[in-house]
Amino acid sequence: MANKNVRIKIDELKTGASLIKNLELSLGKVAVESWTEPMGPTPFPSLTSLREWDMKLLQRYKPFYVPLCDLCCLCTFGKCDLTGNKRGACGIDMAAQQSRIVLLACCIGAATHIGHARHMVEHLIEKFGRNTPLDVGGLNVQVEAPIIRLVCGIKPETLGDLEEALDYVETQLTQLLASTHTGQEGNNLDFESKVFHAGMIDHVGLEVADIAQIAAYGFPKADPEAPLVDLGYGTVDSSKPVILCIGHNVIPSIGIIDYITDNALNDKIEVVGLCCTAHDITRYYSRGKIIGPISWQLRFIRSGIADLVILDEQCIRCDAFEEAGKVKAPVIVTSEKNCMGLPNRTNDSVEAIVEDLVSGKTPGVLILDPEKVGKVAVEVAFKVAPLRKKLKALPEIEEIINMAVTCRQCNLCKRACPQNLNIPEAINAALQGSLGKLAELYEACVGCGRCEQACPVDLPVHSFIIKAGEQKLKSEIYKCRAGRGAIQDLEIRKVGSPIVLGEIPGVIAMVGCANYPKGGQEVAEMCREFAKRRYIVVASGCAAMSAGMYKNEEGKTVYEEFPGEFTAGGVVNVGSCVANSHIAGAAIKIANIFAKRNLRGNYEEIADYIYNRVGAVGLAWGAYSQKAAAIAAGFWRLGVPVIVGPHGSKYRRMLLGRADKEEDWYVYDARTGEKVYGGPAPEHLFIAVETKEEAMVKAAKLCMRPNDTSKGRSIKLTHYLDLHKRFYGVLPDDIHLFVRTFADIPITMKDEIIKVLEEKNWKEKAIPDPTLIPRMIRKKPA
Repeated sequence: MANKNVRIKIDELKTGASLIKNLELSLGKVAVESWTEPMGPTPFPSLTSLREWDMKLLQRYKPFYVPLCDLCCLCTFGKCDLTGNKRGACGIDMAAQQSRIVLLACCIGAATHIGHARHMVEHLIEKFGRNTPLDVGGLNVQVEAPIIRLVCGIKPETLGDLEEALDYVETQLTQLLASTHTGQEGNNLDFESKVFHAGMIDHVGLEVADIAQIAAYGFPKADPEAPLVDLGYGTVDSSKPVILCIGHNVIPSIGIIDYITDNALNDKIEVVGLCCTAHDITRYYSRGKIIGPISWQLRFIRSGIADLVILDEQCIRCDAFEEAGKVKAPVIVTSEKNCMGLPNRTNDSVEAIVEDLVSGKTPGVLILDPEKVGKVAVEVAFKVAPLRKKLKALPEIEEIINMAVTCRQCNLCKRACPQNLNIPEAINAALQGSLGKLAELYEACVGCGRCEQACPVDLPVHSFIIKAGEQKLKSEIYKCRAGRGAIQDLEIRKVGSPIVLGEIPGVIAMVGCANYPKGGQEVAEMCREFAKRRYIVVASGCAAMSAGMYKNEEGKTVYEEFPGEFTAGGVVNVGSCVANSHIAGAAIKIANIFAKRNLRGNYEEIADYIYNRVGAVGLAWGAYSQKAAAIAAGFWRLGVPVIVGPHGSKYRRMLLGRADKEEDWYVYDARTGEKVYGGPAPEHLFIAVETKEEAMVKAAKLCMRPNDTSKGRSIKLTHYLDLHKRFYGVLPDDIHLFVRTFADIPITMKDEIIKVLEEKNWKEKAIPDPTLIPRMIRKKPA
């Protein structure tokens, strides 16, 4: 379905009663049907259209709550104590309250992505026109918007067509927020169903944003060999003026790049990015550089490398403007969502703005015109750079030693640190003249700055750590593959069968933010481990950056070591946060392209297929934001489990299965119509784990699906058992739950496993053609 603006011009029209000249008729939008696939049962689903599917999942994966607070403080009846069996003044209980908070978080995340998408589409329509075609991969991508097709039942062909999807998700978001009002929804499982709905519309918003920018800006289009780009602080040429762009919306950064290119300044200035704007800069500009993930904002600003800081939207430190001021770097904010209290200079002349920023009369401004941002930013950077001379906010070594004398060893910094880093010990060592202990904290520090807020004597603790790790900072020279965008249809055809049958052991999606428990190296190690084991590894956002920031023995990053193709042993960077849509899209396209299942408004059937057949797992090792919560929720509704690191428990609830409860794991056999035991595969839908080792073992296990062939299950069990034995020294105690027939047993461990099975009184079980949906049972011929 494409919406076309129709305009009819008639030079002269004669009738028996009149003569009409120069008549123009505009018919607005006219629906032109170009998609012959029959419509499924749930186009543009409402809050309850997929409730039955959600409840099937929630019956298996019951919410397990880990409240951060025992109170509800949302209305003036409160604060209400919800401990034990108590209810609040409105009647809500603890379970419903926790699920309501999860829903609010997911709505915030979805609103952020949808707002980003709306801004992107409106800007691109204004710049390139409504009829700009949505080419995201040429002939290699014929299913170019799988999520929109699945959810909305429409096939967008132009930028203008995306507005219909945005209108839908914005309406749904309003309805979801309405359900969180006091005295509205009161059941925890219905809140959870709405969480899934928020995740689903979030995925639509993600897809709208990324396919729009791919099509209009010419980002890599499903290219397995997207170019390798510079990554790391050490790649930046600090002898040139440096513009640092922070955020997620690349529009103002492209304004800067276009001005540089139009004026032949490419060799004279550096444009570098932090967080997802960095990914999209390098998708657009071959000279762009990624200097790191979001959690490192403080270290990069305080290092003084940036002569000018550009802030767009999402995941930006609220004190970025103040921190930039400490190093005399002017700031330009560029988004209505993030004005930082700065004066709006959008309508002022370029010359006046430049003069005020360079002189220091105005340390920062708001400019909402991306082309004006480009002109002002470049002119300011050239004029400010020689004045600043890369002024730092980092103390010298002697200053650190002298300031360490004032440390009271009160341990408040350690208590405030989300990593529980032993900061007092490191400062005490500095007092003795050694910065080694502080340098050891560099990798694990997440850059939150809470240590400084807690310090009673105002020590700049984070700056101590950055200074101590300065040598490591300057040596960060890596390569990252530019975000490739969508997965090709041909790639899906090649891997569809081995994924569904289990012969490719799984798809591991390394996604999310950089709130890692022990630094980003663990992300790279997990990527390398699974790629070597012939899993398909896909990455996005900050995780994709962290994956590239460590080298193997040969000095190669994972992007240099493994191919960028969506295939066994590949490591694929799809791009920024909004590019997560291509990971979900790949799973959806397996059902459509390989299994020939209709997409159009057919969400439940496709989700059922993915859940029972596609061994995919999301691993968000550093997830921290509401956006990450919304992205995860979209995967849950598709039946894809998500693992988070230990900080992920602060999302307040997990979705855990009970492998010991056999009655929870029955499926329909689509061949016979009988309800049969399918096994706890996947065992959980959302779980937090403590260590990298536990995450890898869990990921391998969660890739198992009821549909696995014996060959496929044997391969998956081999990886699960091998990882478990390597990290824990023993076989897991639940092997019997995942071995269905003797043919499932890995041949190299046969004797050992059979002994365990005999001890568990194991019996062979049939392998079903699994589904949770009764209507998918095949009708037997009469």
